[in-house]
Amino acid sequence: MYAKSTTEHHLLSSQAVMDHVLDIADCYFFTPYIYPVSWPESWAVRQIISLWVVTNLGALLVYLVFGALNFYYVFDHVLMKHPQFIEHQVRKEIQLGTVSIFWMSFPTVVLFFWEVRGHSKLYDNISENSLGWSGLVVSIAGFLFFTDMCIYWIHRAMHHQNIYKHLHKQHHTFKIPTPFASHAFHPLDGFLQSLPYHIYPFIFPLHKVVYLSLFVFVNIWTISIHDGDYRLPGPLIFLINGAAHHVDHHLYFNYNYGQYFTLWDRLGGSYRHPSALLGKGPRDQIRKLMTEAAQTQ
Repeated sequence: MYAKSTTEHHLLSSQAVMDHVLDIADCYFFTPYIYPVSWPESWAVRQIISLWVVTNLGALLVYLVFGALNFYYVFDHVLMKHPQFIEHQVRKEIQLGTVSIFWMSFPTVVLFFWEVRGHSKLYDNISENSLGWSGLVVSIAGFLFFTDMCIYWIHRAMHHQNIYKHLHKQHHTFKIPTPFASHAFHPLDGFLQSLPYHIYPFIFPLHKVVYLSLFVFVNIWTISIHDGDYRLPGPLIFLINGAAHHVDHHLYFNYNYGQYFTLWDRLGGSYRHPSALLGKGPRDQIRKLMTEAAQTQ
């Protein structure tokens, strides 16, 4: 395996040029098997290419693996009998999702490159944060609050009549979404709604491993609110924006724009208590239709 020179190691450690994912990818894949020795790991062109490959493969892996696990083990397939579940919907969701991830990766890589080049407030060691471990906890809470707030307003703007038909309408093709609808957006729509995740570490300090973990978490969360599992522990129903809330967004359009919490929907007057928890959800509609069909036979 290709061994890094002492100079290269010093460059990486002292300037924090590469984040952990890119460093690992270089060490075990790109350096020994892909790039010529004449391409230094700190070269901007090489970093951009590597980031694009890692971003695409990583995003597709999370989307397809967690989407498939959720679809086969959590999603209620009875929902596919709903009259608004369109023909070949799962295939269409996956096609749109994979195309969206591909095009979204280009502007996303620009932001990742700025982060890798040290222009963000990402840091490696807890000791670099003056607040220590308490600062780490605060940064996680801040990330969730900040991104939830921003996504609420971006998402709500996507429903403006002059924007909706050009961008967000593609996502609302799926009235009864499956987990694969989670990333099935127009690429510009998807990127704009992901932008708060990227902006946060340019404004606030955040540990690199925590940032990576949160980035994976938000993608899995996005899958989960499209999974048709409408259960939530009682006290959390009024706080957490889950699949029961989000399916009403798909069905009734102007409600429940939030990502994790119901706070901004309540403040913005767009909160709707989930129909599925009132006995008026998609499953209830299916049962009603099946009962009516049985009675007419």
